[in-house]
Amino acid sequence: MSLGSPPRFSPKPEWLKVRAPGGDRYHELKRTLRELDLHTVCEEARCPNVGECWREGTATVMLLGDVCTRGCRFCAVTTGDPRGAVDPREPEHVARAIAKLELVYVVMTMVNRDDLLDGGAEHVARTVRRLRELRSDILIETLVGDFAGKGDAVDVACDGNPDVFAHNVETVKRLQRTVRDVRSSYERSLEVLGRAKKHAQTFAAEPGRRPMLTKSSIMVGLGETDDEVVEAMRDLRAAGVDIVTIGQYLRPSPKHHAVVRFVEPATFADYEVEAEKLGFLYAASGPLVRSSYKAAEVFLRSLLDDRGADVSVSLDERLARAREEARRAAFDPADGGPKLVPTSSLVRSR
Repeated sequence: MSLGSPPRFSPKPEWLKVRAPGGDRYHELKRTLRELDLHTVCEEARCPNVGECWREGTATVMLLGDVCTRGCRFCAVTTGDPRGAVDPREPEHVARAIAKLELVYVVMTMVNRDDLLDGGAEHVARTVRRLRELRSDILIETLVGDFAGKGDAVDVACDGNPDVFAHNVETVKRLQRTVRDVRSSYERSLEVLGRAKKHAQTFAAEPGRRPMLTKSSIMVGLGETDDEVVEAMRDLRAAGVDIVTIGQYLRPSPKHHAVVRFVEPATFADYEVEAEKLGFLYAASGPLVRSSYKAAEVFLRSLLDDRGADVSVSLDERLARAREEARRAAFDPADGGPKLVPTSSLVRSR
């Protein structure tokens, strides 16, 4: 398989072309997100799966602002120094806003915040706990940074008790230095995932604790070999990772890392077979797969013992319940409890 670079302005292969998102549910959710001042990675990263995921009740929301303290070569998020700026009202606002949405599954992600002592771990955990109080039916994934390798911060994030703890290794071991910020590392990412898994196992029997799965994602097309992708999956599995997603890297701009190859769908299918052999509970592998691709389906499939079960039935049932719970949450509490913080008063970098 050739790893030669495609022409700089070569058209994308047919398998990377998708229809523009649309439909009543997509436009309704987009309108509501704007009204609630929630910014989704789905839109800002121009994810090709936004329409499909939103129809299935999945969305990814960014916490802790949109300025990252690191500068990875694959990512278009603004790099800078937020100087410790954190809005303490954001967990309450985001939790109440999400509670009003007809979502089955929400991913709470974050930029790296090396300017904060705990990397933002407590902020994320507070948001998870508050949303859980308002909407116990929503499945919650936290897609977090490495917290500068601070194990205590990993524990704090886990204590928020998300259904899925996700941290992305991003690429294979050999390419870490050319793809990720120098403050990130392959070994540290594996340590974070391993610690999260051990923490979940240690406190699994604690009253009220929900089972927590671990998850990571790999981008391909950056210059890796297929054997290196399998090696990365093997390392993730050794760290106790339950779910892996693999997708094609697409260059955000000419300033970012070049696309070295467009991986064919058949190769993605081979990755998925290898993941199953390695013992992952579930693997989503395909050209358009992203870190939180069809997250609700992935989560439900990972928990179904009967491989022949109809996942769509479970999703439909969850969507119906989500609509009912969202309508309930749309009303202000009768006891005069806290309401949504006015969006005009929130700290926003925009």
